[in-house]
Amino acid sequence: MGRKLVLVGGGHAHMVTLANLDHFVEKGHEVTVVGPSEYHYYSGMGPGMLGRTYSPDDIRFATRFLVEKKGARFLKDKVTHINPDAKTVHLESGNSLAYDVLSFNAGSYVPRDRIRGDDANIFSVKPIERLMQAQEKLLDLMSQKEIIVSIIGGGPSSAEIAGNVWQLSRQAHTHAPQIQVFAGKKFMTRFPESVRSRILNILKKRDIIFHEGAYVDQVTDSTVTLENGRTYNTDFTFLALGVKPSTIFERSGLPTGPDKGLLVNSFLQSTRYPDIFGGGDCIHFKEQPLDKVGVYAVRQNPVLYHNLMARLENRSLMPFDPGPDYLLIFNVGGSKGVLKKHGLVFGGRLAFKIKDYIDVKFMKKFQAYEQT
Repeated sequence: MGRKLVLVGGGHAHMVTLANLDHFVEKGHEVTVVGPSEYHYYSGMGPGMLGRTYSPDDIRFATRFLVEKKGARFLKDKVTHINPDAKTVHLESGNSLAYDVLSFNAGSYVPRDRIRGDDANIFSVKPIERLMQAQEKLLDLMSQKEIIVSIIGGGPSSAEIAGNVWQLSRQAHTHAPQIQVFAGKKFMTRFPESVRSRILNILKKRDIIFHEGAYVDQVTDSTVTLENGRTYNTDFTFLALGVKPSTIFERSGLPTGPDKGLLVNSFLQSTRYPDIFGGGDCIHFKEQPLDKVGVYAVRQNPVLYHNLMARLENRSLMPFDPGPDYLLIFNVGGSKGVLKKHGLVFGGRLAFKIKDYIDVKFMKKFQAYEQT
């Protein structure tokens, strides 16, 4: 007899499972996918969409279309919490779902606790869909006058957003904005100086300003105030601070890691509830902390697909191996990138071309399932 599989989120770690939903259905299992949007946007190409290198269609998967095409059910909704003892998922709409096996790819969010007052011109870099709205608002403001664009955060997202805002203004032939990055103690502090210096060199040549040495205390629609009391004017602000896992797990009383992500074992399985799995940014891998980068979600794809089917059919599970050091390429706008792999680091047009080739190939591979 078939069993009930519920997938929360249609992100990178669920891509292989989504592409093979028909295999679950053919075996008699009932599959439901819950997501806040009918599309899933690939975060690795989000800054490029902001800068108009890519269109929204270039960087998104038609999640609902694919799910329904494969014979499963899609619910446009959000999960508020789960009851793991009763094996039910509770939704924002007030409805609930029963499950036999449950998997989370619920992603992460950017904290907004520093915002005070009106936030009409303050945009988080996640969810990626917000970058489309940010682009529209930016183009309107930049067409009228020279504005100040602030980016809060000192990591790769800040670098990519800064570079692509610069590209957007040039591509659209608007007034050039003044772009300033509030990087906390130090910009790109987790990365080798060889990476940091190359990114800074590219962005500073575009007159992008970097503020280091103090963290941001609060942000309003018109000001950015640091913990040392200094205040800067702004017309438009991006929040590109470190992401945090979905709050679903903490609210549901599930075991979580230090970052409040779902605590999973080597099988990507909850350490307390064996019928619950997860992948991507929303989990904390007990074996070793994993960076919040898409490469791990992609590597988790075949493991989650195998283990979800295996759990439904009482077969052996497959362990997840995070694998070797991964390739990092940052898109800093202007068709330039910075690449790092092991000890190899270089920047320029070739780095961007490599990233573009990899990203477009990845998108085409999974978008092709919408046509077959």
